[in-house]
Amino acid sequence: MSIRNLPVRRRKSVAVKIGALAIGGDAPVMVQSMTNTDTGDVESTVFQVAALAGAGSEVVRITVDRADSAKAVPYIREKLDSIGIDVPLVGDFHYIGHKLLSDFPSCAEALAKYRINPGNVGGGKKRDRRFSTMIDIALKHDRPVRIGVNWGSLDNDLATRMMDANAASANPRDAGDVIREALVVSALESAARAEELGLTRDKIVLSCKVSGVQDLIAVYRDLAARCDHALHLGLTEAGMGSRGITASTAAMAVLLQEGIGDTIRVSLTPEPGGQRTQEVVVAQEILQAVGLRSFSPPVTACPGCGRTTSTVFLDLAARIERHVRDRMPVWREAHAGVENMSLAVMGCIVNGPGESKHADIGISLPGTGEEPAAPVFIDGKKVRTLRGPDIAEEFLRIVDDYVSNRFAKPKAASAGSRNGSANGPTATIAAQ
Repeated sequence: MSIRNLPVRRRKSVAVKIGALAIGGDAPVMVQSMTNTDTGDVESTVFQVAALAGAGSEVVRITVDRADSAKAVPYIREKLDSIGIDVPLVGDFHYIGHKLLSDFPSCAEALAKYRINPGNVGGGKKRDRRFSTMIDIALKHDRPVRIGVNWGSLDNDLATRMMDANAASANPRDAGDVIREALVVSALESAARAEELGLTRDKIVLSCKVSGVQDLIAVYRDLAARCDHALHLGLTEAGMGSRGITASTAAMAVLLQEGIGDTIRVSLTPEPGGQRTQEVVVAQEILQAVGLRSFSPPVTACPGCGRTTSTVFLDLAARIERHVRDRMPVWREAHAGVENMSLAVMGCIVNGPGESKHADIGISLPGTGEEPAAPVFIDGKKVRTLRGPDIAEEFLRIVDDYVSNRFAKPKAASAGSRNGSANGPTATIAAQ
C-alpha cells in the first residue's frame, strides 16, 4: 500500500568486476568506505573492516603507504577470510605505489582493486614510468584500477599548462572552470594511457573528487558526458557531523537523481568517539532516499508539535528504528524483500491515520486531548487498536509477526549483501 519512489534512469556505463561484485553496468550503485586505522596494525584494521562490512560497506579501501602496510595486507585478507568476511579490499596508493606493488607481490595479489592518484605519481618521465608499472601489475594480477583525481592533489604540470593556455586565450575562462576542466582531463588522459598499456575499459573506474557541492556536480556532469567509464562519487573532505552529511547528500543526491554514479562513499570526519560506520549508514540512506537501493525499512515519523505533548510516539519511533536495524541481518536472510517494507509511527490524528495507511504497517498514537487509543493499520486497513502502558511492546510484536507472515520466502544465498548490510560474523563484530 505504500507509495514508492519513481525509478531513476541511470547513465549506462561499462561494468567493472571487483571480486564477485560489479561496479557500473546494470549493477546496483555500490556503497564503499575506507578505514582510518594504521594498516600495519593487522588486528585493528581487521576489526574496523569487519565493522564497516557489517554496517553494509560492499567494498573497503585501506591505506597502503609504506612497507609495513604492504606486508600486512595479505595477513589482513587471511584473517578476514577466516571469520567469513569476503568484502573486497582496495589498496589506496600515493607517491610510492609502484614500488610497494613491485616489492610486495603478495600485497598486490591480496587486494581486489588498486586506487591510483595521477597527481601523486610523479612528473615527466618519472610519472610515465611509475604509472606504467602500476598498470602492468594490475594486468599481471587481473585487477581493476580506480583512477582517482582529487583537486587537493591535482597534477601540477597539467594544471599549470591549462592555466597558462587559459591566460593566453583571447577569452579566458574563470580559474575555477579551468581547474574543474583539469580534473576531468587528468582522469580521461590517465584512463586513455591505461588503455594504451593494455588495461581494458572494464577494468577502469574514474573519480574526480572535490570538496564543494556545486563543483562536484559540475565536474561529474562533464565527466559523465565525456566517457562511459564506471564512476565513483564522493565529496572529498566532506566535514564532520551534520555539515558533512548535508553537503554529501546535497551533492550526490543531485547526481544520482540524474543517473550519474556507480559507486559512492560519504567521507565523513568522525565525531570524537564516533563510529567510522556512520559514513556507511549515511551512504545507504542517500541511495534509499532517492529510490536506488533498499537497505532497511524506512520509518515515517512526524516531528511533533503542540498537538503531541506526549513523548510516547517519540520513544516508540526511536525503538522501532533500533529494532528494525538490529533485526535486519536476521530478517534479510529469512524474509525476501523485507528491506522494502515501510513503517509509520505518528503522533496525532491530523496526519497519523493517513500516513499509517500509506505505510505497510503503521500506528497513530493519540495526541493531546485525543482518546487514549492507538489504531494500527496493516496494508492500508485498520486491524487493531492498542491501549494501555504496553503499546510499544505490542506494536513491536505486531511488526515481527507481519514480517514473518508477509515476507516468508527465504532469500537465495547468492543474493549476498548487495541488497543491504552484510550479515553473519560481520554483523556480530559490527555490533560490538
